[in-house]
Amino acid sequence: MKQIGILGGTFNPIHIGHLAIAQTVLDKLGLDKIVFVPSFFPPHKSEKNLVPAADRLRMVQLAVEGNSGFEVSDFEIQKGGKSYSVDTVTHFTQILPPKSKIFFIIGEDAVAGLPDWRRINDLAAMAIFVVVNRKGFEHAKSAIPARSIEMPALDISSSEIRKKIRAGESIQYLVPEKVAQYIQKNDLYQ
Repeated sequence: MKQIGILGGTFNPIHIGHLAIAQTVLDKLGLDKIVFVPSFFPPHKSEKNLVPAADRLRMVQLAVEGNSGFEVSDFEIQKGGKSYSVDTVTHFTQILPPKSKIFFIIGEDAVAGLPDWRRINDLAAMAIFVVVNRKGFEHAKSAIPARSIEMPALDISSSEIRKKIRAGESIQYLVPEKVAQYIQKNDLYQ
């Protein structure tokens, strides 16, 4: 029986906080793999400052290179349109071997909004929610059954990284080196 973690997001850009979360969940739950799923267009975010999906996908691919426990799926990008978690998890239930377990990873900041997610009950029936603590958010009580994972808080956000780039500041140690090089080479977030 396979046990797969799904970590979705805009990854605009992916940073070491995302990677640390994935590695922590992989290790603590003993999963077979963590699959990063960059969204084409998230329903809860604005398009402002969102670089093209192909660039975000490439940065995620570069970030996970060399980690055999990580994989990248372009499902949401190939699908296009708004990216709903229930559609993504449905896709994985169809391609994984029968009786596989799917662990859907979210940050504590997302817990309060879960009741408003599209077809949340269907999603909760297909996947086990894994909630990772996030700095600035108290342990919110989830209406959906979830496993909690504690890890040291890394105060890094994609929006702060974008601000640093626009200000001409270094993003070294905030994103993997290959991601920083890609951002610079392609003049992203200027």
